[in-house]
Amino acid sequence: MAEEESRDAGPSAALMSAIVTEQFVLQSAASTTVSEALGRSSLYLSALSSSLIALGFASQTPGLLLPFAAAALPTVFVLGLFTTVRLVGTGVQNVLYLSSIARIRAYYRELDPEAACYFARWNAGEGETDDALGSLAVKSGPMAGLFTAASMVAVINGVLGGVCLALLTYYLVTDHHLPAALAVGLSTATVCLTMFYRCQHHRYLNIQR
Repeated sequence: MAEEESRDAGPSAALMSAIVTEQFVLQSAASTTVSEALGRSSLYLSALSSSLIALGFASQTPGLLLPFAAAALPTVFVLGLFTTVRLVGTGVQNVLYLSSIARIRAYYRELDPEAACYFARWNAGEGETDDALGSLAVKSGPMAGLFTAASMVAVINGVLGGVCLALLTYYLVTDHHLPAALAVGLSTATVCLTMFYRCQHHRYLNIQR
């Protein structure tokens, strides 16, 4: 009888306090992933813009442009790879944290018959991940990670990689043959973006299962 009365009385104060604390911790962790993504994206874009400005000054000195570009552009490209990988990780972390918050919201929704209108789902999907993506105005599926910060940096970095190989082809391989250099650059950018999309899609697909 005591156990039935305890169930009818609802969750204990200690449990509710723990759930509220956990939700606060998850919200703070989700905010941290967004801040980290912003910081890493800003660092990469600052390095890229600084390198491009320096290239403009280097182009005014004969014989300096090619060595400087050979040193600066690959370095920024590698930085972009590291940044992209980490941005995918922070994006996945954010969705995981939001999925846990969605689980807590689902518990709140069941506390009272009238609670459903105050803790409505963000997405029509059945899973917590669908609800989490819905809070970001994103639908689960192959396009879920396409418009992330990682995708933005990957596009810029893919173009940078294409430019690097195009310059290498133009000056050192084909003896200033522009069509061949453009073909190499476009192919490189396409391969980089395809590999990134497949990797990111695989990471997001794992958390949507």
